[in-house]
Amino acid sequence: MALLCCWTSVQAQDLNFNDSWKFFNAEAKGAEQVNFNDSKWRNLNLPHDWAIEGPFDEKYNARCGGLPFHGTGWYRKAFKMDKNAKGKVVRIEFEGAMYDAYVWVNGQLVGNRPNGYIGFEFDISTFLKYDGSDNIIAVRLKPQDLSSRWYPGAGIYRSVWLKIDEPIHVKQWGTYITTPTVTKEKATIQNETTVENKTNKEVLVKVKQEYFAPDGKSVATVDEDLKIAANSKAISALYTVIKNPKRWDTKNPHLYHAVTTISENGKVVDSYKTRFGLRSIAFTKDGFFLNNEKVRFNGVCLHHDNGALGSAVYKRADERKLQIMKDMGTNAIRTSHNPPSREFLDLCDELGLLVLDESFDVWKMAKVPNGYNVFFDQWAERDIKDMLYRDRNHPSIIMWSTGNEILEQGDKKNGWRVAKMLNDYCKEVDRTRPTTMGMNNYSNPYDNNFAQQVDIAGVNYKPSNYKEIRTNYPELPFYGSETSSCTSSRGVYHLPIEKYDTHPSLHVTSYDIIGPSWAYPPDIEFHFQELNPNVMGEFIWTGFDYLGEPTPYGGKDNSTNGYWNGHWPSKSSYFGAVDLCGFPKDRFFLYQSHWTTKPMIHLLPHWNWKGMEGKEIPVYCYTNVDEAELFLNGKSLGRKVKGKDLTEIKVDFIRYEPKTFQSKYRLSWTVPYEPGTLKVVGYKNGKAVNEEVITTAGKPAKISLSVDRSKIDADGQDLAYVTVKILDKDGNFCPMADNLVTFDVKGEGSIIGVDNGNQISLESFQGNQRKAFNGMCLAIVKSSKKAGKITLTAHSKSLKSTQIVVETK
Repeated sequence: MALLCCWTSVQAQDLNFNDSWKFFNAEAKGAEQVNFNDSKWRNLNLPHDWAIEGPFDEKYNARCGGLPFHGTGWYRKAFKMDKNAKGKVVRIEFEGAMYDAYVWVNGQLVGNRPNGYIGFEFDISTFLKYDGSDNIIAVRLKPQDLSSRWYPGAGIYRSVWLKIDEPIHVKQWGTYITTPTVTKEKATIQNETTVENKTNKEVLVKVKQEYFAPDGKSVATVDEDLKIAANSKAISALYTVIKNPKRWDTKNPHLYHAVTTISENGKVVDSYKTRFGLRSIAFTKDGFFLNNEKVRFNGVCLHHDNGALGSAVYKRADERKLQIMKDMGTNAIRTSHNPPSREFLDLCDELGLLVLDESFDVWKMAKVPNGYNVFFDQWAERDIKDMLYRDRNHPSIIMWSTGNEILEQGDKKNGWRVAKMLNDYCKEVDRTRPTTMGMNNYSNPYDNNFAQQVDIAGVNYKPSNYKEIRTNYPELPFYGSETSSCTSSRGVYHLPIEKYDTHPSLHVTSYDIIGPSWAYPPDIEFHFQELNPNVMGEFIWTGFDYLGEPTPYGGKDNSTNGYWNGHWPSKSSYFGAVDLCGFPKDRFFLYQSHWTTKPMIHLLPHWNWKGMEGKEIPVYCYTNVDEAELFLNGKSLGRKVKGKDLTEIKVDFIRYEPKTFQSKYRLSWTVPYEPGTLKVVGYKNGKAVNEEVITTAGKPAKISLSVDRSKIDADGQDLAYVTVKILDKDGNFCPMADNLVTFDVKGEGSIIGVDNGNQISLESFQGNQRKAFNGMCLAIVKSSKKAGKITLTAHSKSLKSTQIVVETK
């Protein structure tokens, strides 16, 4: 039970409302009523995703992770309101609830919001009691089966806020900051702020905008008087100019903030903070320009789940994900295929990542029977506008996407009308960014006046058509909105190298040539992007593996609308350059070799091939240096020159006739296997600059632990990711070890997730043990709210135990 008090009439408050909820995962007749008995319900804190708790079961759809995301979930919370809150405006804000949320306060329905990816709020002032007795909020969620093409999660999986304001206040998402002019010398900041007056009289208020530089110093202040009619709202529009601005870009993401103060009769009634960046963007047929400098998209598509944590939003989980992507060379994110969390966009602002903010995966024409198509007619305008209202102050966002692979592409009569409608909605809310869409049905959307309804064309999986698109539509800017769709399982290598649709192991080789019929190795996209330099770049499918959609197993995308359980237990993605744990696959290093300049080198496969002595093993090297030399047990096998010595790879995809491709992006050797040490040395300008060594490992003997951060916050939400590796007695990594590892935790933290990246494992994400998959597994530790230490110990039968300590502050 929460007691809410100790605010003043001067300052508005947004109170985190995540703690002390009760939960029940089934129908509960009358659970919205005040006197309902919830004493046997589970106690928990938000964010919460009930589906990730499992169990995995073949009766659930592998396309959605084989987890119980559909059904009914109830949440209830009791809280008291201080009598001083009476007469104020009290709102409840949900940043995301999956899905079809109904909200009651004290037994009265206050509202419904179907879309689980959209934040929403309700004014509950008149529903509350201010006499010291309990108020009861109840939330019912009812996700439907066959409502998503991937794992959506289930529950109140983002934060909830209780917002207490004076009757005169800044509207939800009420500031709109734009930068009409940004140069090295000066920046013009324009601020349009919507102020609400919920009193029964006309008021005259003063609106003050004060701007603060990245170092926290005030750099400008402007104000004006604003008259607002009774029970109405009005917009204050002010601008100012600052000199020598620190511009936001991908290398130096400087962030300013504005403090909007509303005063009546000299008394402050509201204060509202908005973070923003100073930058200019431009799109032409020649490319994308950030602060007048051309930038190509080294982009990735990302779904919203975080593996073992499901869809529950933890800022550190997203931060780690984005940092891993930046290490690969990524500079842009496509939020596939829905609005992301607020925390995710805040992190993109802070890390200097460009964002394509996407709204919908479906419009009126269904991809699955119970998808967003059910709600589109009633909710599309509200949902897409709310996405823009919420997100339009983020400097990281450079495009608004109105949809992904929308089936209306083929509707010659009406498809373009819906596309135009959504584009117009976007323009009503934000005039500063272009619209876009990911289109996969070339050339239908261009022939049907569909692609022409957005500013920038997104092209999915058509690299061999880039030249044709440029020729036929010379003024249309475009980019690869989804590319490659190569699939792989970390640490798996199938010999001989060959193209196949599926494999008996239900895994996919990491020689990076396998994918569905539309897919192709990354090398193909690199090649056609180089041949067509005016293409603005690419967004690979995908940066991370994700829950559900286990292509190439189970089904075929939009043509298989039902269950994908034909290859059970395959139930999570193979598309990622990084696995579900965040462990890089080999493909991560192929992209890194193409997208980064800091010298790097990577060697594959592993060198444990017992029974293959004397047989030829294909060895690949991914590097961005000039040359690489391979050694086996100290003997040189030759030096190869990047860009000159080509590697033939097998290809077979739609709209491309050759069955092989001579890749300049990989170096390769064919090596007769003998146990020992395989080493590659990289050379730049003739000098050795890096190397990688792989040694044949012996029998597993011990456990190695490493942690992403040794100090975390004692806030009950911060995370430490502990990586487990299985080693032999000499410390060599065992690349095929599958030992069961058990974890013990003592101190100020707990394990909230375990994983190993294995797409066919049915082990629970919840618990204290996990088998290694190809030598590795993961434990995720969450802090308590008390400072101290967390000690995690890892045990496994016949292996030497070890432990690691994390400090919480």
